[in-house]
Amino acid sequence: MNKTRALALFVGIFVLVSLYTRFSSRPSIEKNSIEPSATVLAFGDSLTYGYGAVEAAYPKQLEVLINRKVVNAGVSGELSTQGLQRLPLLLKQYHPKLVILCHGGNDILRGSSKMLLKNNLLKMIDLSHKNGAEVLLVGVPSLGRFALTTEVLYDEVAQERHVLYEADILEEVESNPVLKSDRIHPNAQGYAKMAEAFATLLKEAGLL
Repeated sequence: MNKTRALALFVGIFVLVSLYTRFSSRPSIEKNSIEPSATVLAFGDSLTYGYGAVEAAYPKQLEVLINRKVVNAGVSGELSTQGLQRLPLLLKQYHPKLVILCHGGNDILRGSSKMLLKNNLLKMIDLSHKNGAEVLLVGVPSLGRFALTTEVLYDEVAQERHVLYEADILEEVESNPVLKSDRIHPNAQGYAKMAEAFATLLKEAGLL
């Protein structure tokens, strides 16, 4: 086998393994539907806050798409350890039926411990569940060897806690300059893509 065929075979196997991991990490989830009177808590950092297009942040656009109150609890620049400290009060304040957890981008950018980030995400999910909320986890990408790819730890967290998981949308948005306001943050169109992806996933899971 020549080097070209060997390389092609390796790439093919890598792609198949990646796809299997992505789709096998999305469990068949039977959850209670989110009543129209219920609150959704969008929890995260600047990608939730809407930096770059605050008036078009994804929580605001999602609220229109799903016809439920969506609280924007995003804080720009926040690390996952800070988020873990902040979450309990918000859960008690809003009593959400769903938490959309999109956190960890700043940990990744700063090269912080991935094990710490994973543990913090697991604890955030556990806190949400203990307070009666379902969780939609959003995978956050980092710069790999060749391109932006979703950090594998998000797939691991989704599988370990059996939560609803959107693995692809941020990778899609972050890889397309047309959907971004700067090097990191989406523009209004990018945030719209996020909202649409979350709404679609919630409908497919039977939560709406």
